[in-house]
Amino acid sequence: MGQKINPLGFRLGITQSHYSLWFSQPKNYSEGLQEDHKIRNWIKNYVQKTMRISSGVEGIARIEIQKRIDLIQIVIYMGFPKLLIENKPRGVEELQMSLQKEFNCVNRKLNISITRITKPYGNSTILAEFIAGQLKNRVSFRKAMKKAIELTEQADTKGIQIQISGRIDGKEIARVEWIREGRVPLQTIRAKIDYCSYTVRTIYGVLGIKIWIFIDEE
Repeated sequence: MGQKINPLGFRLGITQSHYSLWFSQPKNYSEGLQEDHKIRNWIKNYVQKTMRISSGVEGIARIEIQKRIDLIQIVIYMGFPKLLIENKPRGVEELQMSLQKEFNCVNRKLNISITRITKPYGNSTILAEFIAGQLKNRVSFRKAMKKAIELTEQADTKGIQIQISGRIDGKEIARVEWIREGRVPLQTIRAKIDYCSYTVRTIYGVLGIKIWIFIDEE
């Protein structure tokens, strides 16, 4: 019997909270869910085009959406918010206006705020984007994983596990490679685990990156 449960869903209500906070009638639930998905994808694409980073690391850790009857509150957690502000001094205002125009929020007010993450490479999503950028530039996967571990150690984490699967380094047969440093207690619910599953497209095909970061224990 397999034990393949998402580490974030496993800890909901204990060390993990939802990224979308709103209530809806059952018949309108699917529309609200699709709207959240479109908003997140639109923001990520906008930020990536605006920042114009060759490595592809836009530094968005997560996007939290809170909905009311007349208000949509969006909080973007970024590791490098200065890059967005430096490229466009009114970057947040332009992002808010463009998003409101794109989704035609006439009856609802849209408000966007940015929260800075003090230790960006202690976040699994930002770290996965860094590894994906290295793999796209044909850097050895072992070198990319070791560099990622070095960056994570500077963020004062207690442990990390990285897994890469697919046609690694262009080999004909797909395989799974992984590395672990420190403690990563996946069975303990009180352990605060930051998990990310990321897909990267390379010239050899699609590679999957999974990262588990053990932050602390409550």
